[in-house]
Amino acid sequence: MKSITLLQPQKIVFGTGCIQTFVDDYRELGLKHLFVVTAPPILPLVEPALAELQSAGISIKVFQDVMAEPTVNDFKTILESARTFSADSVAGIGGGSVLDLTKLVAAFVRSDQQVEHCFGTGLVKSKGLWFACLPTTAGTGSEVSPNAILLDEADHLKKGIVSPFLIADAAYVDPRLTWTVPAKVTADTGMDALTHCIEAYTNKFAHPSVDIYALQGIRLIAAHLERAVKDGQDVEAREAMAFGSLYGGLCLGPVNTAAVHALSYPLGGEFHIPHGLSNAILLPSVMKFNMPAAPKRYADVAVAMGCAPGANVEETARRGVDFICRLAAEVGIPDKLIALGIPQTAVPRMAKAAMGVQRLLKNNPREVTEQDARDIYNSLY
Repeated sequence: MKSITLLQPQKIVFGTGCIQTFVDDYRELGLKHLFVVTAPPILPLVEPALAELQSAGISIKVFQDVMAEPTVNDFKTILESARTFSADSVAGIGGGSVLDLTKLVAAFVRSDQQVEHCFGTGLVKSKGLWFACLPTTAGTGSEVSPNAILLDEADHLKKGIVSPFLIADAAYVDPRLTWTVPAKVTADTGMDALTHCIEAYTNKFAHPSVDIYALQGIRLIAAHLERAVKDGQDVEAREAMAFGSLYGGLCLGPVNTAAVHALSYPLGGEFHIPHGLSNAILLPSVMKFNMPAAPKRYADVAVAMGCAPGANVEETARRGVDFICRLAAEVGIPDKLIALGIPQTAVPRMAKAAMGVQRLLKNNPREVTEQDARDIYNSLY
């Protein structure tokens, strides 16, 4: 069996209402200047927790002007705010963009490195401030991954920074924080989490220790996403989605994603399409492209989603693609790029940009050429 390295937060807390555990834990740390990264819709949900910390003598600075697809310059603005505040700790309470920014603020606030010099793997020099992640979507799984994504305006491309120093000291997954997430965001982020699990399981570097997370995440999300979209107060569905997203996040460090994510980056970089929506619309086409290289793996995915086995693995795998298409339609995901305002004339430059994401393409079970990328994009018109 090939070796694998599993890096996770020292502490992962899961449960409805566990934001209180974060408050209790933080009070015991002896830290005094907490920089909180969040977004305006989330603040009312967490104000009681922050007020409790302030009453205990903790100085808190809240930065809530987070863009949906943050850029390098957006990050630098936030970083300067944290430095001015003299932060000694950071907490991110929000979706994937908020959590990614939290990781980077903690890593760079006392560093002499420039964030744009650290795109890639293993380039961050050292551990930064103590930080915690509290996700409010289900979701990117960023709370337990070593990855952070920023939009590089210079190249109109989303780029990743991967480092063990971007792993949170603690992650608190409180499904209650997802109850007020709108249906569309629930759908987009849920499909993102499902994509994480599917790409991890069918990855060229898939591993038995990660397969466990991936398959269970697939089971949970496939069975509960539609329910969570149709009724945000469905507690059982929200808890299952939060767990599924967490499992997907645990796959990202050791195995990571592949062609779906690589091809989605140009959609976000140039056209500012939300990350989860980009993945969702690409997922069935990439699955069809990859199936000849890993039919048994895609058959396993189909069965995990609840599909009945076919006469052979190829038929079972095709049933999995059909399931994804039906699920996406049920939760409101369009099946054409033109529906997102992306003209077909953009295909050649998107394909060229996607080829620059070799960090992920190298994981794909089937080699993706620039022409393959064009064909996949064109199949969505």
